[in-house]
Amino acid sequence: MTWLGDSAPPITWSVAGTDSGGGAGLSADTRAAAAFGVHLCPVVAAVTAQNSGGVTAVYPLPRDQVLAQMRALASDLRPRVIKTGLLGSLDAVHALCEVLDELRREHPVALVVDPVLSATAGGTAFANATLLRAYREQLLPRAQLLTPNRREAELLLGSTGQGRELMARTLRGLGVEAVCITGGDDDDAAGHGLALDWLLSPQASGYLALPRLAQTHHHGSGCTFASAAAAALARGFVTADAVVLAKMATWVAVRDGHAAGAGAGPVRASSRFVFEPAAMPVMSFGGEAIDADTLRRWGQVLRSVSEPAADWGLYAITDQPHRVAELAAAGIRQIQLRIKTAGSLDQAADLRIAVAAAQIAIADHSGHQLWINDHWRLAIQAPGLGLHLGQEDWAALSPDDKNRLLNSGLKLGISSHSLWELARARGLSPHYIACGPVWPTTTKDMAWRPQGLGNLAWWARMAGRPVVAIGGLLEPEQVEACAASGAAAACLVRALERPGASVEQFAAAWASGRLAWRRDEAAALACPRPSLP
Repeated sequence: MTWLGDSAPPITWSVAGTDSGGGAGLSADTRAAAAFGVHLCPVVAAVTAQNSGGVTAVYPLPRDQVLAQMRALASDLRPRVIKTGLLGSLDAVHALCEVLDELRREHPVALVVDPVLSATAGGTAFANATLLRAYREQLLPRAQLLTPNRREAELLLGSTGQGRELMARTLRGLGVEAVCITGGDDDDAAGHGLALDWLLSPQASGYLALPRLAQTHHHGSGCTFASAAAAALARGFVTADAVVLAKMATWVAVRDGHAAGAGAGPVRASSRFVFEPAAMPVMSFGGEAIDADTLRRWGQVLRSVSEPAADWGLYAITDQPHRVAELAAAGIRQIQLRIKTAGSLDQAADLRIAVAAAQIAIADHSGHQLWINDHWRLAIQAPGLGLHLGQEDWAALSPDDKNRLLNSGLKLGISSHSLWELARARGLSPHYIACGPVWPTTTKDMAWRPQGLGNLAWWARMAGRPVVAIGGLLEPEQVEACAASGAAAACLVRALERPGASVEQFAAAWASGRLAWRRDEAAALACPRPSLP
């Protein structure tokens, strides 16, 4: 159960301050990087005198000393990502920008900026107006990700009282590619019991939520979050997925924090975070309101990660309504009608007639479920019919239509292809979550890399909902492998149309794989890998 590529771990740099108390700064950065199996090179920008009670002094290093460290590393240990923490001086900003620009002339280097502008304990200020201007004008335009808490975001913007969504958009207007305003330091004024971060990124935007922890030992949580995001970027994850992993790693680190003095103790990052289902967050679609229904739904899925795994067997998809009766008679319990193209069923009345006939065909088979793809209005009107939607289809619905669907009681299946899409799917508390494509597929054009069996097994462990494997399943051996990975069902689209294929072969393969999974559930686990280039 290790990260892929550990024979040559990716390299990150952290340009930050020391913490003589061992809690935050480069100490926390090193622990977070180690949790991802990443080699971190610590570049000292400032030395602090501090303990668990607060910071008593800060000593920024001269420009030539900061520059010398980075030049030495640039000739031997070139980074994929540079993360900043406490810089403490304009000299450190200038030195970093100079070396970063030189590195980028030869290969891409991401920059994660954690704007450490004041101490949490005691409120010691680390940045004056000149340094804040350097952040805005020099660091942010070069950064892929900015990770301030609310107070730091306000200091960067020079204003208070704005919502996190507006602050994030304004900060991105300064040139940074993505912003995540963390909420661990916020008061839970709404009483929802959640730690909420707001993410604005090229891939996705929305609230990331996990239960708020009643933990007094949280020193270094901001450093841990930024360093974890940098480590995930170094491992090849896109920004939205990197932030999901950072949220997970930080939540576990805060939960496991410990006393190391009279004040707030340090958080304790560890590699086991990646296999802890309780650490998998939920995510909203954009700025959707977090109302009572949302909290109920999120609470349900956040509590359900330890439920027994479902065993549905084969899940067939067809665009031929007459095939439903044949598939049901053959013993396939989950059947989806996917009618995408115009033709004989391009009229709504024809579609309703076809679905009604399919429902009648499946009604004689106890325990069988008919699903329909996309046509959500029809799904609401047809009792017992389940609905499958892609995330782009869900996002395109109006708020009223989303609420209508969520409150209708119908069974909902949602697609997912990445970590942030898994977090979003969890936020809807659906009947199942599809993970795909497991193997390369020609059924549709996709930007996503094949998930592989490793990601499928990780989905099945972390989703908190039954996981359906989909994409490229053509042979019984693949169905067996999906069952052995812990999936609730294996989805067959073209497989049953191939010459010589039989439901019996695939059903036997599923049973064999499921038996193997029960014998050794943990054997299938691997760390997730990126599903986008």
